[in-house]
Amino acid sequence: MDGRVKVVGQVERVDGASLTYAEFVDRFMEPNSPVVLTGLTASWRAREDWTLPGPGDRRRPDLCFFARNFPSPLVQVADCSSREFTDQKRLEMSMQEFIDHWVGDAHGGSGAGDRESSLLYLKDWHFVKEYPNYIAYTTPTFFVDDWLNMYLDSHPIHRDSDIANHKNEINCSDYRFVYMGAKGTWTPLHADVFRSYSWSANVCGRKQWLLLSPSQSHCIFDRYMRSSVYNLNDDVSEKRFPEFNKTEWLECIQEQNEIIFVPSGWYHQVHNLEDTISINHNWFNAYSLQWVWNLLYEDYKVAKEYIEDIRDICDDFEGLCQRNLAANTGMNFYDFFVFIVRFALANLIELYHLQQLEVATFSTETAHHFVYNLKSIRNVASKMTSTEAFTTENLRTISEDNRSAFSNVKQILEEESFKRLLMTLSKAYEHIDRGQRNCLESCTLDAKRCLSAICLKSDCNVVDHITSLIDEVCVPADLVTLIDIVLSPMDSF
Repeated sequence: MDGRVKVVGQVERVDGASLTYAEFVDRFMEPNSPVVLTGLTASWRAREDWTLPGPGDRRRPDLCFFARNFPSPLVQVADCSSREFTDQKRLEMSMQEFIDHWVGDAHGGSGAGDRESSLLYLKDWHFVKEYPNYIAYTTPTFFVDDWLNMYLDSHPIHRDSDIANHKNEINCSDYRFVYMGAKGTWTPLHADVFRSYSWSANVCGRKQWLLLSPSQSHCIFDRYMRSSVYNLNDDVSEKRFPEFNKTEWLECIQEQNEIIFVPSGWYHQVHNLEDTISINHNWFNAYSLQWVWNLLYEDYKVAKEYIEDIRDICDDFEGLCQRNLAANTGMNFYDFFVFIVRFALANLIELYHLQQLEVATFSTETAHHFVYNLKSIRNVASKMTSTEAFTTENLRTISEDNRSAFSNVKQILEEESFKRLLMTLSKAYEHIDRGQRNCLESCTLDAKRCLSAICLKSDCNVVDHITSLIDEVCVPADLVTLIDIVLSPMDSF
């Protein structure tokens, strides 16, 4: 970065094959610290299929393989030379067009003076969704507790049709991506969607990462906290960004076959030092749920302030605020409440089963996971209780789809989408508990038994148990009450 930023340290590098899940949580996930993990990609099909031999032990992208085997109708490509609002300008083209452009540049298709301006970077390719039968990689154990993608595999992020039909880059089917870019392509300074975690694995190539701790994130904004620094390679205006010179950055040179864990709220800028293919997931869970809520609440205040002058003439002012929040941030308070209600119920069911004699072989550590998850959800729900969105008056104006999605407990427990979510969560923790590093097996729904992977009963009565505790969760306070009832006998956890 030509010395434009003050680098005070390097991201820690750890052998992932010798790291336990509990150690990863204690050292990196819970304290929200970045790390580079090695030794986790040896079995990945992508390492062989997607690459060709390069100099020494280096690998390089096999672009012809992609053109032959993954002829996606359209992929999203960033023009690294063109800014559009707070990001690079996005284009759509076929995979073949993208590869032709890349190969043309590599063979001098553009003049030397035009090379930088011609660099295109394929981003946010929903590879897993487009090619579900091609298993290019397996998610490492450290990252399988992925509530965001578990949910999106079985649920829509929005319930209101006017929001769900809004074409929005953030509103997508999942957050599992493939990135492909030539040497010199890059991603501007940003923090990840929903303030989620991310993990990024280099199948081939090298990347330079610069990361800024959340404790200093205010320093990259202007004095009004509205606009942030776009490119660390630019001459950053001290007048516009008066605190920028105080920032201290961590650096990472990520090699092929290495995985970087980027925690919540860490701003980062990334440059491809070689032709690179990477696999990237955005994800969050109980350890980062507070970050998601904080972002939603701060963005809500901005959305509300922006239209405050029309409050008196608006029939549904809060509804308009929530629609704007969903369009700008990717979900609103109601979307998020539906989300946490379902994860609360799923964790309650798993905890219920762990208390049964039939699953006594499962570790106390697994029970700790579910208790922690419920405490995290309770903490967020308690903060939601005072918001205008959940007043009696405003709840009358929301759609029936939204209301029933979080209020009718029995209906939720009987939905096929919830059953799929429960099974996926259950299998993820079974995977973590056993310390496996192989792929999570897909599960089929069996109507004759409970859908928890740890339940051995054919006549499980967990639905009756949950509904005996509460039959409706109409507001966040109801969710707090439900969790308190369940956790009160478990204060020792």
